[in-house]
Amino acid sequence: MKHVMLVALAAIALLLPSSLHAQETKPFILPFQDPPGPSTWFLGGLYGNTTGAYANRREFYLAGQGLHFGLDFSAACGTKVVAIGDGVVLGADGPWGSAPHNLLIDHRNGYWSLYGHLLERPKLNAGDRVTKGQVVALSGDPDSTCHSRPHLHLELRYNNNERFVNPINVIRADWDTLALFGQFGRGFERDLNDPRKWQTMYDQPDGIRGAPLINDYENPWPPSFDFR
Repeated sequence: MKHVMLVALAAIALLLPSSLHAQETKPFILPFQDPPGPSTWFLGGLYGNTTGAYANRREFYLAGQGLHFGLDFSAACGTKVVAIGDGVVLGADGPWGSAPHNLLIDHRNGYWSLYGHLLERPKLNAGDRVTKGQVVALSGDPDSTCHSRPHLHLELRYNNNERFVNPINVIRADWDTLALFGQFGRGFERDLNDPRKWQTMYDQPDGIRGAPLINDYENPWPPSFDFR
């Protein structure tokens, strides 16, 4: 029995470093104070080569190589949004997209976070310091109606705004459970010439700002309706 316990303890010790490493590689938290639920918020759209992004790859997502370059969280207008990590505000309502209002934070670890489709201009200015979990904005609606499609758009950008990265790979959360329910974006566009490529929420590619489309497939599924 003693030998079995020693073996078990040794196994746990071996696992601890990788567990700690996993936490270190996910330095951020979810952007809300409250847990997900029908009266708070839920994950509406995933990052990456979603079917919706593919269908609009030239109209809305050309800047991100045809990818949906953030996460969408469905939430009522006025839901409190928190900073996902410590950082310094780069600006509010800048030329970064996601109208009608946005906020950009530099986390000083290579990552910038963008909070978009906000209800009003955040009461923060460039140079303000924020802490992880601090309320920094209120969620809104890109159509400014608060009833058409209210949600928070969250982006993680890397390398001084050059690269979009998959937020779920750097935010600590139970993503498998969060992804069980969603309004849209649960499926990914498939290239029938390489059908297993980019088919989970974890393996979506980074997007390089302004670079050519990476999902302009010859044989897509669902089919593409291109009216050029």
